[in-house]
Amino acid sequence: MEELKATRLLAVVTGASSGIGYNLAKLAAERGYDLVVAADTPLEVAVMDFESLGAQVTAVHADLATPEGVQELIAAIGERQVDALLANAGHGLGGAFLEQDFHDILHVVNTNITGTLHLVQHVARRMVQRVKGVGAGRILITGSIAGFQPGSFQAVYNGTKAFIDSFALALRNELNNTRVTISLLMPGVTDTEFFVRADMLDTKVNTGPKADPYEVAKIGFDAMLKGEADVVAGFKNRLELALSKMLPAQAVAEMQRWQVAPGTGKME
Repeated sequence: MEELKATRLLAVVTGASSGIGYNLAKLAAERGYDLVVAADTPLEVAVMDFESLGAQVTAVHADLATPEGVQELIAAIGERQVDALLANAGHGLGGAFLEQDFHDILHVVNTNITGTLHLVQHVARRMVQRVKGVGAGRILITGSIAGFQPGSFQAVYNGTKAFIDSFALALRNELNNTRVTISLLMPGVTDTEFFVRADMLDTKVNTGPKADPYEVAKIGFDAMLKGEADVVAGFKNRLELALSKMLPAQAVAEMQRWQVAPGTGKME
């Protein structure tokens, strides 16, 4: 029995209590990974689900926007070999930038960017140093098609995703002579708690169609296993991304405004 446990792979998944992160962790458990999962919301129910799939689970309830929260997760990983890191933690903040509390703005930046960079650097360094310096491992970073769109009334979130999208692809290139692969998942509008947390329930984008989080997670998980560079979840999102790259930036910003400005959800 001990020998069997030693052969199991380990996946670290952040933002794993719900939405895309929950489904990424579920997929990892279904594929035979043990898990270290983290979130700043309760994980008890999610952990029971993952354990029912045969995974041994270590749960870390911590705020990954803080250095202390990231260090708590790193301590939970300990000296264990991480085979897959699924860096998914992140959240949005709707509304006009000038009306937002700066503490809330910093929390978005520190969750989406700072905490992600801290964790990715720690895990990726160990992956690269593994196996007599050759390295081995897979990392999936959740970005967004929002990173290619000036996000009126969601300016901070879209800005953080622009950073993450660029960072993931740059890091992949830096590591192209190692056995560590970086894959970037770029979802569009997905049926998660994102809109509740971002205070965007009255927006048009929230009241419209949304992708299933399991399907989005599966697209990203499969891309990670294949070592693909980046993947956009869904045809509609691929089309939206293509338009965002073709149209003038201010035209894209105006389109975002029509979808994301407070009160637009009442427009029918």
